[in-house]
Amino acid sequence: MDIKLDPSRDDLPLVANTSHILVKHYVLDLDVDFESQVIGGTIVLFLESGNRFKKRSSSTEVACPSESNEACKFRMPEPCQIPVTNTKTFSSKIGYNDFVICGKGEKDTSGKDGNHDNQEQASGISSSKYCCDTGNHGSEEFLLVLDCCDLSVLKVEEVDVAAVPGIEKFTRSPKLRNQIVHEVMALPADRWREQLDYYARCSQAPGCGELLFDTDTWSLQIRKTGAQTATDFPHAIRIQYRTKPQGRSVTWTSDQSGRPCVYTVGSPINNRALFPCQEPPVAMSTWQATVRAAASFVVLMSGENSAKPTQLQEDYSSWHYYVTMPMPASTFTIAVGSWTEMKPEICSSNDVATERSFSPSEADFRYIGVCGHMEYPCRFQKASATTQKIIPHRVFAPACLKGACQETLLPLIPPCLSAAHSVLGTHPFSRLDILIVPANFSSLGMASPHIVFLSQSTLTGMSQLCGTRLCHEIAHAWFGLAIGARDWTEEWLSEGFATHLEDVFWAKAQQLAPHEAREQQELRACLRWRRLQDEVQNSPEEMQVLRPNKEKTGHVSDSGSSVIRHGLNPEKVFMQVHYLKGYFLLRFLAKRLGEDTYFSFLRKFVHTFHGQLILSQDFLQMLLENIPEEKRPELSVGNIFRDWLESSGIPQPLQRERQALAECGLAQQVSAEVAKWVRVNRRPRKRKRKDREEVFEKLLPDQLVLLLEHLLEQKTVTPRTLQSLERIYRLSEQDAEVRHRWCELIVKHKYTKAYRDVERFLQEDQAMGIYLYGELMLSEDPRQQHLARRCFELSREQMDKSSAEVVAEMLF
Repeated sequence: MDIKLDPSRDDLPLVANTSHILVKHYVLDLDVDFESQVIGGTIVLFLESGNRFKKRSSSTEVACPSESNEACKFRMPEPCQIPVTNTKTFSSKIGYNDFVICGKGEKDTSGKDGNHDNQEQASGISSSKYCCDTGNHGSEEFLLVLDCCDLSVLKVEEVDVAAVPGIEKFTRSPKLRNQIVHEVMALPADRWREQLDYYARCSQAPGCGELLFDTDTWSLQIRKTGAQTATDFPHAIRIQYRTKPQGRSVTWTSDQSGRPCVYTVGSPINNRALFPCQEPPVAMSTWQATVRAAASFVVLMSGENSAKPTQLQEDYSSWHYYVTMPMPASTFTIAVGSWTEMKPEICSSNDVATERSFSPSEADFRYIGVCGHMEYPCRFQKASATTQKIIPHRVFAPACLKGACQETLLPLIPPCLSAAHSVLGTHPFSRLDILIVPANFSSLGMASPHIVFLSQSTLTGMSQLCGTRLCHEIAHAWFGLAIGARDWTEEWLSEGFATHLEDVFWAKAQQLAPHEAREQQELRACLRWRRLQDEVQNSPEEMQVLRPNKEKTGHVSDSGSSVIRHGLNPEKVFMQVHYLKGYFLLRFLAKRLGEDTYFSFLRKFVHTFHGQLILSQDFLQMLLENIPEEKRPELSVGNIFRDWLESSGIPQPLQRERQALAECGLAQQVSAEVAKWVRVNRRPRKRKRKDREEVFEKLLPDQLVLLLEHLLEQKTVTPRTLQSLERIYRLSEQDAEVRHRWCELIVKHKYTKAYRDVERFLQEDQAMGIYLYGELMLSEDPRQQHLARRCFELSREQMDKSSAEVVAEMLF
C-alpha cells in the first residue's frame, strides 16, 4: 500500500517509483555561475526497467505526491528564446570531447543549452482522465517519478541514442533506442572505459521529442504520450534545469579567505535540490559529470579520477569526473572554490603500493574470486589493491589555512589510511581528496565517495581532534559508502561503525602499545557515556530509537516510495544518538567475542557485503553465526533489537557497565585533578603561608574535556580559579572539543574577561556552537544575550540553514 505523503510532517518523503524503473547512470553537464548563484545545464538519465523491479501486488497506484487534490497536470516548457546577456555565461559546446576515454569519440558540433537565464513560464497541458499511476497496468500511461525539490526544470526530452555514430553495432533499428541503452548498460565491467565513452556520446545525441512533465514540492513527474509501461518509456532522457540560490542541497558562501565558493552536502533533503534523481538507497547508480566554472576556481567532486582542468574560451575551465561503482545518488558531492592544493614537504615512500607475500594473519585481506554485488570494476578483485596501505590523496583548502593544514592535517593522512587498511583490508576507493570547507559547515566532517569534507575546527590545538575525525571519515569508506543501509532510518549502520572504528584506527595510527590504546579507548567510552546520558535526557524519546520502523524496516510501497523518519526535523542534525548507541552496541559485541575474533569477523563481513545495501539483521545474523555457542548466552537478533535498537533511553546491558567506565585509569587521574581544583576554588582570596601550591598533571585532550565537564557540575567556580585554569592548560589554544567546554564554563559563571573566547568560538566553530547559543540565552543575563544576538547577526547570512533555524528559535 502506497504512502500518502504530507510535506508538512518532519518525515522526509522519498517518492521515486524505483520498483518499476531505475536510473543506472547519470551524465551531468553543468555550469557554475557565482554571480547568479546558480548551477545549471543538463542531466541525462539512463534507465533500466524489468520484472525484478515490479511488485507482485496487482495494485500499483500511488497517490499523486502534490499538495492539491486536483488531477495531475503536465506541461511542456516554451522553447528557450531568451538571448544571453550575461558575459559570464556561455554555450556548453565543449562537452565530453575533452574526455573521450577510448579515443573513439567524434567531434560533436551541435550546440548545447548552457546556464542561460531562461524564462520559467510554461504552457500547461492537462489530461483530466489521467491519474498519477506509476505502474504498468490498464491503458493509462506510465509515469516516471523523480525526487526533486527547489529546482527550475526547463525542458525534458527523449534522447535519440540511435543517432550516435558507431552505435549501430547494438541495433540497426532506430525504433529500438531502449535496446541500445540496455546493451550499453550490459557491457562487462572490464569494458568500463568503453561504457563511459558510450554514455558520454549518447548524452550528446540530439533530442527526439519533448516529454510532458510536472513538478510539485518533492518530485518531478514525467510521461510520454502512448508509453503505457516502464518498458515502453524512453530509457535515455535529458532534463534541462537549474538550481535555485536558496536550494537546500547547495550552499553558496565565502571561504575563510573571503572568496566565493559553493559546496553540496548530505542535507536533510539529500541531493534532490542539486539534480532530479532517485533518492531511495536501492537506486544505486554510477555517474560522470563535466562541470565548467571560471578558470580561477577548482572543481572537486565524488570521482575516481584526480581531475585536471581543461582550459576553455573566455577564462573558463572544464573539469570531468566519473564513478564506476554504483552508489546512491545522495552520496554525490561537489565543491567549487578558490581552493589551494596543499602538498607535504617530503613525499612518503609508503604512498606507493608494493607487491608482497601474505603472512597467515593477513590471509583474509586477499582478494576474493567472486563478489556478491552487481558487476563493476571492484578493487577487492585486484591483488595490487589489497596490498595498497595508503591510497593516493590530495588536500585542498583556502590559501590562508595552508600552514595549519601542513602542520596538522597532512602528516596524519598516511598513518590513518595505513591504520584503516591494517584493520579492514582493501580500501574500497582508489583515491581520496580532503577539503577544508568554509566555517559555516554544519559538522566536523562528511565522507563521500573519493572525497572528505573536514571542518576548520579540526585544525586547531593538538592532533587529537583532527586525527580522530579523519579516522571517522575514512571509516565511512567501508561503512556508509561501500556498505550502505538499505533503510536510511538505520543510520547507526553508518555512524555507529565509524564512531567505533575511529578509536581503533587512531590507536594504530599513533602506534600505541596495547595497554595505552585500551586506556585511551576506555576514556573515550567514558566521555561518550556522559554524552549519551545527556542526549537521552534532553531529546524526544521517539528520536532515540535506532530502528524506528521495527519489523517494517526496509519495506517500501508498491511503487518504491517511502519516508525517512524525522528526516526534516532540524533538531535531528544535531543529535548523536545513532553515533553513540551504535558505538556502544558494537563495543559490547566486540567485548563479548573478543577483539581478535570480532575484527577478523568484520573483515569477513566487509568482503561479503561490500558494494551492497544491508539491514541490521544482515550484520547481526552473520555475526551470531560466527560466535561460538559458549560466548552467546542471551544473544540473539531479537534480543539485540529489543535492548539496543528498538527502545529509547540507555540500553540495559550498557547500564551495567556504567561503574566500570568511571573507574578507568585515565578517568581516575582526571578525578584526582578535579579534587585539586575544587580545593583551589574553595581557598580564600589571600592564601595562608602554610598552604602548599597545588601541582597539576599534564592531561591529554580527552582528559581536559572530562576535567572541564566535571568542573561544570560545580555550583560556583571563582574568576580567580577560571583564570588559573586558562593559564595552566592554555585553554584558548586547545582543540575545539576542549574550547567548547571552556566556553560553557565561561558562560555558566559569567567570566566576562573571557567572553572574547566565546565570540571567537561562535564565529569560527559554527559546527559545534549551536548549544552555546542556548546557554547564553538561558542565563537571562542581558550582556550574554546581547553577545549571542550580535554573533548570530554576524554569521546569520552565511550560517548553515538548519543551524540558523535552530538558533533563531533560541534567540527570538
